[in-house]
Amino acid sequence: MGAHRRKCDWCGSGTPIVRDMEPVNHDYQYWCEECARALIIKGDPIETYRELEGEPIYGRLLDEHCTLKRFYTFATA
Repeated sequence: MGAHRRKCDWCGSGTPIVRDMEPVNHDYQYWCEECARALIIKGDPIETYRELEGEPIYGRLLDEHCTLKRFYTFATA
């Protein structure tokens, strides 16, 4: 199934914008913008990720909402 047809693994309805490349639970790899924002605000952001929409939506969410000063990795391959 292509990423454009996939749904958010958490809410089951949103279109994924980011994929967790090192998920703790492999059932939750693809996240929509709303669920990804909630993860960041909760203090549990995705650390190694791949943007799915071709623009840095998740990167902008990290910049806007993340107060933790961790290193995040954008997966390129």
